[in-house]
Amino acid sequence: MTRERGEARLSFHEQISSNKRKSLVLVASILLVLILIGYVISFAFDPGFFFVIMVLSIIISISYTIFGYYNSDRIAIASAGAWLADATHYREYHNIIEGLCLASGLPKPKLYVMHGSQINAFATGRDWNHAAVCVTEGALQKLSKHELEGVLAHELSHVANYDVRFMTLSAILIGMIAIISEMFLRSLWFGGGGGRGGGRDDSRSGAILMLIGIVLAILAPIAANLVGLAISRKREYTADASGVKFVRSPTGLRNALIKIKNEGEGNKLKVSKAIAPLFMSDPLKKRVSGLFQTHPPLEKRIAILERM
Repeated sequence: MTRERGEARLSFHEQISSNKRKSLVLVASILLVLILIGYVISFAFDPGFFFVIMVLSIIISISYTIFGYYNSDRIAIASAGAWLADATHYREYHNIIEGLCLASGLPKPKLYVMHGSQINAFATGRDWNHAAVCVTEGALQKLSKHELEGVLAHELSHVANYDVRFMTLSAILIGMIAIISEMFLRSLWFGGGGGRGGGRDDSRSGAILMLIGIVLAILAPIAANLVGLAISRKREYTADASGVKFVRSPTGLRNALIKIKNEGEGNKLKVSKAIAPLFMSDPLKKRVSGLFQTHPPLEKRIAILERM
């Protein structure tokens, strides 16, 4: 395919920088939501009570997230039902990864294969030395060497960009917002949680802050999750551009995405919803609006690659 006349060519360097900046802005917005809800609740409640809420939310959020972070590769591979790719039977798979690692300076990750006729792949692991890449049988069977190289470059980019670490930070912040909101609403249900006393004016201002706190406690987790999904989409755009940087060509990945698009909605993978966001395209083919998607539209990703 050729670019339409008048369309400006996109630089993968600018795409990488732009999407990384946007990802940082989105994480900062989650932090601002956390600060805002904490600020309002701290005025509506006794400071000591609010301090307890904050400490508990931090401990709970970090505890469950940190377990997933340090075991992300094993959890994802086990959930996918994948097996280790033997170098003899999957020689091309290993050769492509070794070439990409040599070009990018990354250590070679563990390679896995999973059942499924759908063209798809994912990468996981907290850092370069604890990384794993997994592809479906469909990807190995249906993609040309050049297309498979584009897909694997995309997945290695997630490792190179520390995307698991980045998404873990987002998950901790989103988890804290959800826990603070839940504890605040439950404290109201079970007796008010030690709200501040005072005169009539204090009572009136306290009631207003309480109302604002309730609204924020309901809306903040929803907003934070939407921002988390937006971050996930931006990381996919970044991985697309970084993959192009690795192989110095957008055509392999672009053609692979076109094949994925042409597979249709009926070809779904049987995977857990928890690991679905890791895949390079939505394996569950969910029909949801843009704000609720974990992955950018394939059409838009293809259009961007066509302009590189």
